Amino acid sequence: MADYETQIVVIAAGPSGLSAAVQAAEDGAEVIVLEKAAAVGGAANMGMGPLGIGTKYQKQNMIDISVEKAFNMFMEYTHYNVDARLVKRYFEQSAETIEWLEDLGVEFEGAFRYFPKSEATWHIVKTDTGIGPRAASFMNKALYARAQELGVQILLETPAKKILMEDGKVAGVLATDKDGKEIQISCKAAIICTGGAGCNKQFILDETGYKHGEDMFNFAIPGIMGDGLRMAWEAGADKLPVRIEQAAAIEGTEDLPGSVGNVMSQPNLLVNYQGKRVMNEDHMQNATYLSNVVSHQKGRVCFSIIDSSIAKYYMRNGVDNVSLVRPDPDVSDFIDGVKMAQENGNEGLFIADSIEELAEMTGIDVDNLVDTVDEYNDFCDSTDEEFFKPKKYLRPLVKAPYYAARIRPGGYGTVGGIRINENCEACDKEFEPVPGLYAAGADACNIYDDSYMFLLPGNSMGFAVNTGRIAGMSAAEYVEDED
Repeated sequence: MADYETQIVVIAAGPSGLSAAVQAAEDGAEVIVLEKAAAVGGAANMGMGPLGIGTKYQKQNMIDISVEKAFNMFMEYTHYNVDARLVKRYFEQSAETIEWLEDLGVEFEGAFRYFPKSEATWHIVKTDTGIGPRAASFMNKALYARAQELGVQILLETPAKKILMEDGKVAGVLATDKDGKEIQISCKAAIICTGGAGCNKQFILDETGYKHGEDMFNFAIPGIMGDGLRMAWEAGADKLPVRIEQAAAIEGTEDLPGSVGNVMSQPNLLVNYQGKRVMNEDHMQNATYLSNVVSHQKGRVCFSIIDSSIAKYYMRNGVDNVSLVRPDPDVSDFIDGVKMAQENGNEGLFIADSIEELAEMTGIDVDNLVDTVDEYNDFCDSTDEEFFKPKKYLRPLVKAPYYAARIRPGGYGTVGGIRINENCEACDKEFEPVPGLYAAGADACNIYDDSYMFLLPGNSMGFAVNTGRIAGMSAAEYVEDED
């Protein structure tokens, strides 16, 4: 006999799981949520807010973004390698989801760009401390409160282990309670929302070829190990490629003043170990583009290089580009940050008295780097004939000391792996829904193909919340039909 009985079990209580639980309960279903951690929210507690398209915030500020525009941008960006029906449903629902969240008590600062070349689709959750990381935790609290109000039972420190199937349909979920005792929950539907496998080094290596901590520096939220992916595949869902949601990482700047990372992420001279340029550095502001470029270099490493005259320019005038992660153009404490890095034995930041010495310190080919800097300095007097970098970002490297920072592939965790349709039904190899099985959020996020769509920021959390809602709607309808 089962320890619990309900209609829907939601596996994990991040933004997709909480959204699924609330939506399903609002639609009249009985819901139990299983969460392996001691608190709800998952990776989204580090985030800032979801994507929205066609919202009142955009209209109030005459921001020209529509579902049609965003959809066409997205499909062209991915070369139509993704499910157009799912993308369309997600985008079409996204504005109403912002209103749905507001009805739960969530407030928003407005709609923002992540970086200058992106669209203003990122709806930052309002907090009591202003715009910044962890803002979305306020959204999670509102979702959690609404779930409790609706009678959703949330079992913390209770990881799910297996989806139970009978006659090809979901019949229950096996889990382990706080005391390590195995429990069984009888249900008609299960929604998998476990957030990928960003903390599972072996899984990342097996599925993507990256070595976490060596040539990949994605966020590794404790406990996000790919449990939901494994359970879905075992239950009959088709396995799709699992990828890293990439965004480049500037090595060794996490514990330094923000000015250091801000300066070294500007459109500075960027070279690989061969001492060659690799891109139009104007596109460094898109951390996905930058991570993609770095991933294809020797050792999966690039170096951002400036001289003291460029450093002084930034310190005096502010940096060229800001983002919502590094919003302050004031980098006047850059030199203090560099001194702190030296005192701390930082291995990702290099300071030298000549280009030759900088090359030796970093392991860059000396002769090639000298030639590259000479050629680049010539471009600064005319135009960039190599990669067509805008003139306003061309500043010569002529004065010691010289600074370099290592840039490596990074990101937010894994995305994708479970095939779903536009109803967030988990589908088998024949593209047919597995009865009673649903997936949302990172586990089912197959919509980026090989590159995260950073031009429409808020996509990660937007996909999580919206697919959570879709899965909740679909599962509630399914269990009602099954009764």
